[in-house]
Amino acid sequence: MAGFAVEDVFVKAAAATMPLGQVLLTIGLVGMVTFATMAFARGEAVLPPAFLSRAMLIRCAFEVTGRLFYGLAITLTALSTTSAILQATPLVVVAGAAVVFGERVSWQRWLAVVIGFVGVLVILRPGADFSILSLLAVVGLLGFAGRDLATRAAPKGLSNRQLGALGFAMLAIAGAIVLAVTGGVVLPDAAGLAHLAGGTVFGMLGYHALTYAMRTGDVGSVTPFRYTRLIFAMILAVAIFGERPDAATWIGAALVVGSGVFALTRAR
Repeated sequence: MAGFAVEDVFVKAAAATMPLGQVLLTIGLVGMVTFATMAFARGEAVLPPAFLSRAMLIRCAFEVTGRLFYGLAITLTALSTTSAILQATPLVVVAGAAVVFGERVSWQRWLAVVIGFVGVLVILRPGADFSILSLLAVVGLLGFAGRDLATRAAPKGLSNRQLGALGFAMLAIAGAIVLAVTGGVVLPDAAGLAHLAGGTVFGMLGYHALTYAMRTGDVGSVTPFRYTRLIFAMILAVAIFGERPDAATWIGAALVVGSGVFALTRAR
């Protein structure tokens, strides 16, 4: 989670001097090639047939959506606010699992889901202080939740390296979409190259560590650690970008994280 939070910082910093699409496309291509090379070195197929299964295609569509809108959110809005909204993703997964897969969800967990959504509304502050750009983070979290739900139906046997290559390929596609709309590719300076390198390295570390943890550890034990991303993001947003989250953001984040942890512990 620390890796993802640091990646967000580098992406936001890089997007200040070059188009967001260029940033996402560059990080996506480098990450994809790196993971694909690692898979090839292990004798694994770079383009396994499982990538074309219905579940994986749906997963890819949701991941592109999540990557695209979350990238826009961290660039155009406060990192602290975007990170807080993203923490509602596990709650959406809980609700989606009940609707899509027919999983049993107790009334306590449904109550936690509702409280979590109330927390998101507190952060969004519909009314005089509402910003339409905040909805970018909401669409991003829906994309990531859909990705996680589709992963449950994905074929078994894909390695972490293959999944990493596919995940960063979706990031590259998201960047290409943004770049096709905005255009304006620029030659990065030394600072820009450093930001791109930092975003790539920490993004790959975070993706590999989370994938490994989710596939080898107990999901109920690992998932609550996702919320530590908010802690790292808040610290970095204040220290680097000088953000000052207001009371509504802190209260909403507490509601989202608290309800999410409760829902996951009840599941166990």
